[in-house]
Amino acid sequence: MRSLEEVLKDWEAVIGLEVHAELTTLNTKMFCGCKLEFGAAPNTHTCPVCLGLPGALPVPNKAAIESIVLAGLATNCDIEKHSMFYRKTYMYPDMAKNFQTTQGPVAFCMRGWLDLDVDGNAAKERYNLGALSVGEAFENIERTEAGYKAHVGITRIHMEEDAGKMVHIGGEEGRIAGATHSLVDYNRAGTPLIELVTEPDLRTPEEARLFMQTLRQIYLAIGISDCSMEEGSMRCDGNISLRRRGSKTLGVKTELKNLNSFKSLHDGLAYEICRQAEVLEEGGQVYQETRHWDPSAKRTIVMRVKETADDYRLFPDPDLAPFDLSDEFVERVRTKLPELPHQKAARFGEQFGLSAYDARHLVDHRSTATFFEAVMADAGGDAASLAKPVANLIINEVSAYMNSHEGFNVNESPFTPERCLSLVRLVASDAISSKQAKQVFAAVMAEDAEPEAIVEAKGMRQVSDAGALEAVVDAVIAQNPDKAEQYRGGKTGLMGFFVGQCMRQTGGQANPKLLNELLSAKLS
Repeated sequence: MRSLEEVLKDWEAVIGLEVHAELTTLNTKMFCGCKLEFGAAPNTHTCPVCLGLPGALPVPNKAAIESIVLAGLATNCDIEKHSMFYRKTYMYPDMAKNFQTTQGPVAFCMRGWLDLDVDGNAAKERYNLGALSVGEAFENIERTEAGYKAHVGITRIHMEEDAGKMVHIGGEEGRIAGATHSLVDYNRAGTPLIELVTEPDLRTPEEARLFMQTLRQIYLAIGISDCSMEEGSMRCDGNISLRRRGSKTLGVKTELKNLNSFKSLHDGLAYEICRQAEVLEEGGQVYQETRHWDPSAKRTIVMRVKETADDYRLFPDPDLAPFDLSDEFVERVRTKLPELPHQKAARFGEQFGLSAYDARHLVDHRSTATFFEAVMADAGGDAASLAKPVANLIINEVSAYMNSHEGFNVNESPFTPERCLSLVRLVASDAISSKQAKQVFAAVMAEDAEPEAIVEAKGMRQVSDAGALEAVVDAVIAQNPDKAEQYRGGKTGLMGFFVGQCMRQTGGQANPKLLNELLSAKLS
């Protein structure tokens, strides 16, 4: 198959997402009083309602309704005052009552949107972006200095209940293929679940990944879910079709089911784009079907032919009355909205002069945003001058440590805001280099010690005495007259040699910046 970059020169991908999130911060299920608890012994949190036994009547969870309205307000949705629950035929062992309670054509949240700031490598997937000048708009994107802003419509966010969990025994990687038998755990059946459906406004796998990351940040900020993709409390289905560039006719779409990581979302969509292009270019036909992304084989596999709406036989649930949300209810929920990640990023830019890139990456995680604010509060009058180096330290070192240490929270670590400021000030005063700062950070995490103490104990403090370094520079040049002449003759690459010799004579403690300045002046 051709690469994604090659394919997107000829074809335009049309992508829409369906993002499912369990409301894990609630105490009970959607229509009964069973406890929500991940990892509990199988079938220990069930009752006649979530098992669908005859005569059992559902009662809606009011806290779950508040949570979905909060999600809608946070994603610029219109909150529908009148809506109702439907029954969706679901003939499968993981839903004992053989239907799923969900919402019909009108959901609690309708017609929302999110804007995505796409920059860096992520922006490079957009074909022909360079043809747009800064500020120019095209379709749903606007060119920015660092990349572009994409406007993504949200069709709806509806409430439904999750299904139970199938456990396949004997199959490869726990899948049904090759399994000798299957077990069912109904603990998850009836868990409150919200599903967000986007408009088909996404055009690249990177945009899809960024949308998912942005939505996860919002859900975490408003506190409705733990959004654990590993544990399945947040997962995504991707719908994708191709059309020739310049065409407005939509192609036949396929659905990638249950993508449970940002990488799987990106890689699965990228593969499917290339696969569909190959099929179409060879004169074949793309079928409407549901496919599974296999990360080990790095390919998609057909699961089933896609059902149509008629297959689900939706009809209003006779056991649940329609909902009429009052203005007072919606406004009371609105008062619970915290500062959202994009609002926090904008404030960081205005308050501390950070670039959009730095501010956005600081709010990637609640813990790093909270830590940055704590450091800035301790910085006092120096906050404006130290904001950029503090942000760099958090984005580069703290985030890297977080990615390699599962469950790490910088706010509960040896690297306190006071120690962060101390380390940044050591670099700012040229006491240590930025390279040495990485070593000091690692030592703080390993030894739970003060940066100043680590620098002194390891003899890391730089020599920044211009007079002392000038003598070293003079000596090194005098010892290597032939190389000095070659440098003056145009071999400027020899600067590295001179810097290395000076560093050797100072035991590696010379201030590199000052050293380069002195060498440049002496060798000119």
